[in-house]
Amino acid sequence: MTWRTTYEKWDSYQGMDPTLKKQLEEMGSSKIELEDAFYKELTFGTGGMRGTLGPGTNRMNIYTVRKAVNGLVNYLKANSEDVETRGIAVAYDSRYMSKEFAIETAKVLGAFGITSYVFESLRPTPILSFAVRHLGAVAGVMITASHNPPEYNGFKVYNEDGGQITPSEAAQIIKSVQAIKDELCVPVNEQVKVEQNGLLNWIGEEVDQAYLKSLKSISRYQHGSNRFEPITIVFTPLHGTSFHPVMDGLTQLGFNHVHVVEEQANPDPEFSTVSSPNPEEHQAFKMAIEQGKRVDADILIATDPDSDRLGVAVKDGKNAYTVLSGNQLGTLMLDYLLSQSSQELLDNGRLIKTIVTTEMGRAVASHYGVGTIDTLTGFKFIGEKIKEFETTKEQFLFGYEESYGYLIGDFVRDKDAVQAAMVACEMTSFWKAKGKTLIEALHTLYERHGYYLEDMTSLTLKGKDGAEKIAKMMADIRENEVTQIGGLPVVYVEDYATSERTAMATGSKEKIELPTENVVKFLLTNNSWVCLRPSGTEPKIKCYFGVSSGSMDESNSLLQQLKEDMTQKINKSV
Repeated sequence: MTWRTTYEKWDSYQGMDPTLKKQLEEMGSSKIELEDAFYKELTFGTGGMRGTLGPGTNRMNIYTVRKAVNGLVNYLKANSEDVETRGIAVAYDSRYMSKEFAIETAKVLGAFGITSYVFESLRPTPILSFAVRHLGAVAGVMITASHNPPEYNGFKVYNEDGGQITPSEAAQIIKSVQAIKDELCVPVNEQVKVEQNGLLNWIGEEVDQAYLKSLKSISRYQHGSNRFEPITIVFTPLHGTSFHPVMDGLTQLGFNHVHVVEEQANPDPEFSTVSSPNPEEHQAFKMAIEQGKRVDADILIATDPDSDRLGVAVKDGKNAYTVLSGNQLGTLMLDYLLSQSSQELLDNGRLIKTIVTTEMGRAVASHYGVGTIDTLTGFKFIGEKIKEFETTKEQFLFGYEESYGYLIGDFVRDKDAVQAAMVACEMTSFWKAKGKTLIEALHTLYERHGYYLEDMTSLTLKGKDGAEKIAKMMADIRENEVTQIGGLPVVYVEDYATSERTAMATGSKEKIELPTENVVKFLLTNNSWVCLRPSGTEPKIKCYFGVSSGSMDESNSLLQQLKEDMTQKINKSV
């Protein structure tokens, strides 16, 4: 079936949602726009599907959501027990159509006789992960597009452990979804009928209180005799879902000097005060920094719209604030947590990080006698490892990735900005009692472990042509042997698509014990590395860099060399 045939089927469908029908009519004169909307189906990336809102099989709308739910149902019925009675937990964020998609999910589940537990109002992604485990649900669905622009939304699936679906689970769900030939004819019941039949259950405070109780358990306040200094906090939810859980969590820990950026406190699908609601980008901190200066805040914290990522800015000693990178914040939290953990925990403890996360974490963990486990990029792999620990009896102590995702307590199985906010504020208080800011604390760690620096560049290539260019770049980097980057020799090449590590000097190969993924990593001399990876959620190709040396100046110079050389190599393929 061609894209035009699919478009004509949608255009002639008599039961078409009126809003989507109008949008289709407006698109009618643009072949490029129509082809992009219908040339393929939205596919599962990092745990689910994500795309721009609008009509079409390659867009987020009630019909593609219904098809995804139908496919999920068929998968669960074939692979799980008591699906109807255990039910599925559903949450949603502040984006356009989020609540509508959550209700559509419940309506399709109801048509199959499956109970849904839908939050009465928006909630963070980590609370959805918690709810799956707390309710004993067979799966979870989060309607979110994380920190993507306002025109995006997504459908994120969680397994019964509360973790993002793994690649093997995703492959089966995709197959199940693709087996449904007509997204316009998925069974669906009316909301009133599903509610009357007891198949749509609205949930809220009871789950929130259970989460808060678990949240308190990660605090090191109650586990040691250290006395902490009062601190002043500025907090912005960036128009997302975290206001109540973060404020309740901070109050629970005794942090009473919290100043909220009021202009960004309320949910807003347009994210009207920022160019992007992404705490990885420094512009998102503009209002928080202004307020921080007015109140002389010790720490500024910002969460993304679905509250699974945390950004932090801290005093830099020059009457200004510095936004920490995800690697820097994660390393600081890791050191704080391990320094405040009992020897019993450390003895069998594990750090879990991704292959593109700083190697400084490994150095810190080793300092405390804690082992490090590497995973592919994506918190689903970290959650999967935590599940394995239930059998191996290893102790999960901390998990993080460079893109501002952190997890401390395993009662959630995905990155959790609420947990991270609590620990970030605690360690700010801890270091303040020692007369240091977090910047000064970071330099203490650099002096102990080495000056590790990292960066990432990305190239956005949208649409069908963009996807083809990204595929060509990855093919070129594999076919044309890279022997040096930025003047540093390549020692090993790790190709995760073939699960092979190749020694450049001898050509010998060894197996990488991780799932396959379209990623190539170059390990260089001087503990430096470069990794090339297409994004699983955005039309981007990303290049990650890491260096380490005995001084900040040397590390900065090395990092710049790598970035300049690799940018030239990538641009040759565009």
